[in-house]
Amino acid sequence: MTSQPEPQSAPARTYEVRTYGCQMNVHDSERISGLLDGAGYVRLDPAAEPGRTPDVVVFNTCAVRENADNRLYGNLGHLRPVKDKHPGMQIAVGGCLAQKDQGEIVKKAPWVDVVFGTHNIGSLPVLLERARHNEQAQVELLESLEVFPSTLPTRRESTYSGWVSISVGCNNTCTFCIVPSLRGKEKDRRPGDVLAEVEALVAEGVLEVTLLGQNVNTYGVEFGDRLAFGKLLRATGQLRDKGLERVRFTSPHPAAFTDDVIEAMAETGNVCHSLHMPLQSGSDAVLKAMKRSYRSDRYLSIIEKVRAAMPDAAITTDIIVGFPGETDADFEETLRVVRESRFASAFTFQYSIRPGTPAATMDGQVPKAMVQERYERLVATLEEITWAENKKLVGREVEVLVAVGEGRKDQATGRMSGRARDGRLVHFAVAPEQVALVRPGDIVHTVVDYAAPHHLNCDGALVSHRRTRAGDAYEAGRVARTAGVMLGLPTIGRPPAQPVPADSACTTC
Repeated sequence: MTSQPEPQSAPARTYEVRTYGCQMNVHDSERISGLLDGAGYVRLDPAAEPGRTPDVVVFNTCAVRENADNRLYGNLGHLRPVKDKHPGMQIAVGGCLAQKDQGEIVKKAPWVDVVFGTHNIGSLPVLLERARHNEQAQVELLESLEVFPSTLPTRRESTYSGWVSISVGCNNTCTFCIVPSLRGKEKDRRPGDVLAEVEALVAEGVLEVTLLGQNVNTYGVEFGDRLAFGKLLRATGQLRDKGLERVRFTSPHPAAFTDDVIEAMAETGNVCHSLHMPLQSGSDAVLKAMKRSYRSDRYLSIIEKVRAAMPDAAITTDIIVGFPGETDADFEETLRVVRESRFASAFTFQYSIRPGTPAATMDGQVPKAMVQERYERLVATLEEITWAENKKLVGREVEVLVAVGEGRKDQATGRMSGRARDGRLVHFAVAPEQVALVRPGDIVHTVVDYAAPHHLNCDGALVSHRRTRAGDAYEAGRVARTAGVMLGLPTIGRPPAQPVPADSACTTC
């Protein structure tokens, strides 16, 4: 009797996720990757397989900036001939721009296979399979959250640092912002769920966690505890002995900032003394037009309290130049607040019209040339301040969490890079005999000997180097993952292995 050869299973389909926009989108892309991994897809590694075309390309889009639409449709246009040459290739578009444009995407780019929104990320594997089976584009968007995204499986991009959402959506009505209409009203996770995810990351070796929300310090509004965020920060301190060394958060709203959060930051050992608090404008008239429910004196009073409790705190911000109706006097007020605030760094933006926002139809749109001139003055003022603040650190020892991808010139300069506890970017020298020993995820102590406006240089010998579990994971090529509920989603390729019998001596992890 002749045995028949076993049928060969089809190779797993590969994918690539392209992310645009904020930290929330970066974290959503981790979830998209986790979903696709769980459904049997394999992420394509361009470095390992240069030139190979993925079977699935997912665009996770942003709708905040004026050129977001042009960028997406330009990239989709570039992919059309690629898809024509690769039968079976699929393109999916998700995120805020997908939530905004919805079915218009497949009208403008009919070669797109799937459009999904901010509220139904978990549907992506089903939609891809349905589009492939039906040979027809699938457009599915929900107007409210289907399932809290953090219940979905996540493929973490870092072995040492992780994002954890504590809320999604926003209850504010800033006139320049389209996010609330695309991500919906604020939905809060229960504290126990947040802490369970943080603890799961720490168990994987993650050293640093950033708590994410559109407005973190209104956390608790859904379950009636206005002090919930400060309590959550303190609760993360209990995980310090388990290996959680750094806790960050972004972004708070000045109007909802309470003193208990400052106290929690100052008194909880693993909460970093860094605060990103958007200013947007220093003019009270412009803040009113923006419907930002605070004024410049309120903003400055928060900074004063933070620095009184934590003199070493690094404060960063967001600023918009050229909002409709902004006068020269308004802009001078912004410069005044910037000088008084002494920011460590700032994200600066020229106002751009976003259709669907109240500001888009306001009178007094500022001419582009005037916006550009003000923007250049703001950047020059900020660089003067950040350079002066960084120079104060020359000669001081800093603790650095070694990172990958932070230093664009590291290969040329022979340095490595990472972030200090206060969030500043640090480039540091490593002796030749230490190059193979210091890994992303490790902790080094070094002394600052040069300061630039946007980074610190440390070119002397390392004071100390501590190897960590996160560094071990990086060296081993492991990916940090947090589990989720797959919700009966279809899988691709080889079926999952059967569980090992209970009496087996072998276990897997």
